[in-house]
Amino acid sequence: MTAAIDVSLLVCTRNRAVSLTAALESVERAAAYTRNTTVEVVLVDNDSVDGTPQRLTEWRSRQTFPVHLVHEPHPGLARARNAGLAHCTGRIIAMTDDDCVLHQDYFAAVCAAFERASGPAIIGGRILLGNPADLPVTIKLEDHPMVAPSRGFPGGFIMGANLAFTADVLRLTGCFDERFGAGAPFLSAEDTDFLFRAAGSGVAILYDPLMVVDHHHGRRDIEDETRLLAGYSFGDGALYAKYLVSDRRALRAIVEDILAVRFDWTRPVKTHAGIRKFYWFRLRHKTRGFACFWWIALRRNMSRFIR
Repeated sequence: MTAAIDVSLLVCTRNRAVSLTAALESVERAAAYTRNTTVEVVLVDNDSVDGTPQRLTEWRSRQTFPVHLVHEPHPGLARARNAGLAHCTGRIIAMTDDDCVLHQDYFAAVCAAFERASGPAIIGGRILLGNPADLPVTIKLEDHPMVAPSRGFPGGFIMGANLAFTADVLRLTGCFDERFGAGAPFLSAEDTDFLFRAAGSGVAILYDPLMVVDHHHGRRDIEDETRLLAGYSFGDGALYAKYLVSDRRALRAIVEDILAVRFDWTRPVKTHAGIRKFYWFRLRHKTRGFACFWWIALRRNMSRFIR
């Protein structure tokens, strides 16, 4: 009889044949370190044109735990994640990015975190800077457990690079919205959208600092950081538009963002060298995302009307 799977690890990748090695080796080490825990790995190749498919196949051939290779021909991180989720059989589904390195005790920490939780839950963990030469973005450094407010907007509370959830969460939330995330029209926020829907369904959103990955994102230019943060805000603005009518949490978040602009004068953010007024920068790009979402929706409705 095949043993039930405790943790399914989902990793999506695209054209990372060279840099993927560190991520895969860390998965192998973490799986070997784990005791009394069954692990499977689901690797989604998002239509790579380099040697990624061969690299994944070769790595799978050496493993003693189940490895499922999935090919998703249409680009987009949310689409790739949905394709991979269809192959995850674990009672816990964990996700990380292809430029992240798991700490050796990662799977043990994931299982321990969910033992402390009750009922359906989503738990994110620490994301450390993998290379000190990279800019300090897309990381999560808090060293204490946290619980997300059920009525708040969960953007940035936990991140898709280190995120896990009980399998029953999918029955409550559905899959990722493929309009959001890398490779999609709204650039980012596919994980925030997933968290937003989950919190609205009563799922606990938690942060556990003992689940740790190192993020080797490779961004070292100020312009890259500025573009990244603009994209994050653009995606959040599109989310506001998506939920404006159906969920008052979106309106509350909009009001909070408008009021936060005053902080550019009273307590300015100085950690991003390419951005002088951070709160205004964020609001401006959220407004762009909001307008873009409605523009696309109106165009789609108009085309249906004309037909």
